[in-house]
Amino acid sequence: MNEFTGPLISIVILNYNAEKFLDECINSIYKTEKINFEIILVDNASTDKSYKECIQKFPEIKLIENKKNLGYCEGNNVGIRASKGEFVVILNPDTVVTPTWLNELFSAYQENGNGIYQPKILATTDHDMLLSSGQFIQLFGFGYSRGKGEKHVEGSKDIEKIGYASGTCLFTSKNILEKLEYFDPFLFAYHDDLDLCWRASMFGISSFYVPSSIIFHPIEGYSFKWSKFKFYLMERNRQYCLLTHFTKSSFLKMLPSLILVDIAVSLFYLKKGMFITKIKTSLNILKNLAKISQKYKKIQSSRTLSDKEILNIFQDQIQVPKWVASQENSEFFNNFLNKLSKISRNFL
Repeated sequence: MNEFTGPLISIVILNYNAEKFLDECINSIYKTEKINFEIILVDNASTDKSYKECIQKFPEIKLIENKKNLGYCEGNNVGIRASKGEFVVILNPDTVVTPTWLNELFSAYQENGNGIYQPKILATTDHDMLLSSGQFIQLFGFGYSRGKGEKHVEGSKDIEKIGYASGTCLFTSKNILEKLEYFDPFLFAYHDDLDLCWRASMFGISSFYVPSSIIFHPIEGYSFKWSKFKFYLMERNRQYCLLTHFTKSSFLKMLPSLILVDIAVSLFYLKKGMFITKIKTSLNILKNLAKISQKYKKIQSSRTLSDKEILNIFQDQIQVPKWVASQENSEFFNNFLNKLSKISRNFL
């Protein structure tokens, strides 16, 4: 905690073998302009032990050492529960923040009220490359970062409603996180931010993009990168969100489109040499149908807004980074999604 007054903001950093990134991240946080914050460092059973050097350098940091890797979701939940602040920031350990990043996020919250907020995210190695100017949800559960990989151009400074806030840096009140019962541990990692904000939208809690708040992040995060495990988690968790977040009525109305999308995704995985990975996602969903049913009942029994009332948060297309798929394949998939999505909307 520092010497400034005002509401306390708890910055939760989940670390897993972040090595050199962690020290640079924390150094940048301590250059934040006048605002009251504490740092909670949750280590997810790292083997590099670099986090201990950070604690020696910054003894005021609150350290929590998990005995095993709990994943992104539960690892961050541990930090959130231990936080003392009225507000909470979830911040990746491989980020570098600018001096006004937190002030701008807090000001945006004061201006717009209850919500979940994210900054503009630029590439660490190329400050002219945009990584996210807001996150969006495609109707069939795909999440994407708007503008990822594009040249950064200064635009409007206006705060804007978006589909969901990036888990790279996510600002909200602790009350909201408690209301949502934190991140869903089942997800482990990926789609966690999408899931959280989608559930928030069911209570009328919007997500916002704050372009005046700026942080930097590697083009692809230090953990997992584009591995089979990452593809597995992203696809499994997409299916999980579709099954638990849409009502049965909405899901059944979209089922023909969802089957076609699943075929297209399977072909994508086949082309990437990961068709077995795609099969494993479906098998895991089948294995956990009882848990999915329980989660579905919990979400649907507590929500205050219907699928139709929050339909405006969903997009018809997605933006695929050029290093994930070729422009030709990306355009084909987008046209395919766009047509199916518009057809499906007519039935919801």
